[in-house]
Amino acid sequence: MTDFHGKGKVAVLKTSPETVLEDINRLMKLAGVEQVLPKEHQTGLKINISWQTWYPACSTTPWQLEGVIQTLQELGYKDLVGVHNDTVVVDTSDGERNNKHKFVTDKYDVPCLYLYNQDFEWIEFYPKNHDYLVLDKVYPDGVFIPKALLGMNIIQLPTVKTHVFTTITGAMKNAFGGLLHRDRHWTHAVIHQTLVDLLAIQQEIHPGVFAVMDGTFAGDGPGPRAMRWHEKNILLASADQVAIDAVSAKLQGFDPMSLRFIRLAHEHGLGIGNPRDIEILGYDIEEEKPWNFEQTDTLASRGQKAIYHGPLKPLEKVLLRSPITPWSYFASNFFHNVYWYPFVGRPRVEKALETEWGQKFKNYGDGEVVLPGMETKTVLQAIVGLTIIVATMMGLGRLFRRGKSEE
Repeated sequence: MTDFHGKGKVAVLKTSPETVLEDINRLMKLAGVEQVLPKEHQTGLKINISWQTWYPACSTTPWQLEGVIQTLQELGYKDLVGVHNDTVVVDTSDGERNNKHKFVTDKYDVPCLYLYNQDFEWIEFYPKNHDYLVLDKVYPDGVFIPKALLGMNIIQLPTVKTHVFTTITGAMKNAFGGLLHRDRHWTHAVIHQTLVDLLAIQQEIHPGVFAVMDGTFAGDGPGPRAMRWHEKNILLASADQVAIDAVSAKLQGFDPMSLRFIRLAHEHGLGIGNPRDIEILGYDIEEEKPWNFEQTDTLASRGQKAIYHGPLKPLEKVLLRSPITPWSYFASNFFHNVYWYPFVGRPRVEKALETEWGQKFKNYGDGEVVLPGMETKTVLQAIVGLTIIVATMMGLGRLFRRGKSEE
């Protein structure tokens, strides 16, 4: 059982493009940020980049990042640092530019740590107060985390959105992109237990843990990328990563305790997941009209689930933990970057840019928004990827037929 200041409390405010920076300031103070994050420690801002291309509700918003930095600097936090990791399907360097994060961190002279660079040391870690649920089984050679994060306050900066694997994604899932290395996709088959293990790690290595969640745009459908966006004009903050995710889930229309990662974290005493036991500070969310969000799948996520939980489960290690694994990266990039964004996502982005929030995003930095199309580089990568996928499938087919003939 873990006790900490702000457990079971979530601050919620409605906002607007004109007042969002001031609202984030008020929100963080309402959630007790100064009581949660000791000022003598460095404070890391875990920026979320779910796509290197800007898409509403997908990644940390520039005003979310700016409001947090402004508030912390006003309150006397002098040692701030942005925290980035990468994934096998997202280019962080492009992402921090296209999502206008780099403009904000440069503006306020906040340096960034890029944990995927070779100069960062990763150390083996086992919590003293929590027995791993799954991480030691997924990584039998040891669970390694970035040494640079030890002793650092952390602020998670997620958005309000659905997710194909966890129904919703928020503060707990945001740590997934910071504490684990590029092979973190190995945990997708046991993602709920993984998030609980990661929260237990955070509560041991960080002097203070906090989250500021942006729901100015919110996304439903097959998140975290191929979503439908909605203007919801809402902000959340809390020291309780479980409670803030539970409130986000409730706003979206889901029963928080039916989401396994929230229920498990609640049962392990890492936070409060039952909405009846959560104190809402600020805006009364009962006044909010039902959002009725849905978690749905894409062709790509259905294929992933077939590997993690379906008929392809026996081939999981061959497909996702062997030399042929890059086929899956190409498949994801082909679906999202070659098909979905140019033909489905881009028209949605263009419509979002007509809104006040869209105009606010555009006006950050150089005033431009990168809207990728069917670019030659992307198409060539897709062709190479498809060639590898076809060759891989043909090879697996031959192995399968050979095995059958030897029976």
